[in-house]
Amino acid sequence: MADDVKPQPQFPRKPSWIRVKAPTSREYGETRKMMRDLKLHTVCEEAACPNIGECWKQKHATIMILGDTCTRACAFCNVKTGRPMAVDPLEPMNTAEACAAMGLNHIVITSVDRDDLPDGGADQFVKVIQALRERSPQTTIEILTPDFRNKPGAIEKVAAARPDVFNHNLETVPRNYPKIRPGARYYHSLRLLETVKKVDPTIFTKSGIMVGLGEERMEVSQIMDDMRMADIDFITIGQYLQPTPRHAKLERFVTPDEFKAYERMAKGKGFLMVSATPLTRSSYHAGDDFAKLRAAREARLKAAE
Repeated sequence: MADDVKPQPQFPRKPSWIRVKAPTSREYGETRKMMRDLKLHTVCEEAACPNIGECWKQKHATIMILGDTCTRACAFCNVKTGRPMAVDPLEPMNTAEACAAMGLNHIVITSVDRDDLPDGGADQFVKVIQALRERSPQTTIEILTPDFRNKPGAIEKVAAARPDVFNHNLETVPRNYPKIRPGARYYHSLRLLETVKKVDPTIFTKSGIMVGLGEERMEVSQIMDDMRMADIDFITIGQYLQPTPRHAKLERFVTPDEFKAYERMAKGKGFLMVSATPLTRSSYHAGDDFAKLRAAREARLKAAE
């Protein structure tokens, strides 16, 4: 009976500044086929990134290592949760193969959380970095890691492999952690990036947050201050988009003018690089941003002479 039909949850209509075209390009299809052939996963697909059509048209894919199943269940994330498969020993070689085939000048490597592994998956990150250096020595490498759940020596091991950019996202303001990121600890994530700088001060560090989860402006300002205290070079700020009704509720769409205000705020606090737009994601335009990041550091060093 009609009275027995439960109403379906309604998502708020996306404003014009957040809408994107469905991916239809030939290059998109080629990139998708390559990932399937090499048995690789991408965060672009698994996390339902809104920029996938644009990025894959340029054959810029963010490869997600350590499988496609996460051991945590963060309330904002669309990656599936469960019991992961064994680590694929061919993954580093296949990742390097994909990088070479796409002709990337800059590659971003991320992963699921692997709390089941003794080192949280740190060794696989090292092997992937080494494979990329051997196959495509001209390619700069950006990694977006989990927090490794305090596994002894994991952060130091990955930092010692010397990626060009070490990214780990704080995701949201501390007040939201119990409901949005319950498996993580805010100050541990800050210390992770601080540790990277201690291991190798030449590595660029990067972190990002989502907005639209009920955070206040002053909380965003404080998280920026915390990042700068940890000597983080690059901040990304993007709009949270609720993947499904079971995920954390979208509180509101943040306007482009508000993002511009956050960008001004972050620049005023001394970040070398800031990306703050509704569609900003950790690896969106990462190659172009890396070039700007490096140029900003050189300009700052020159000004300090």
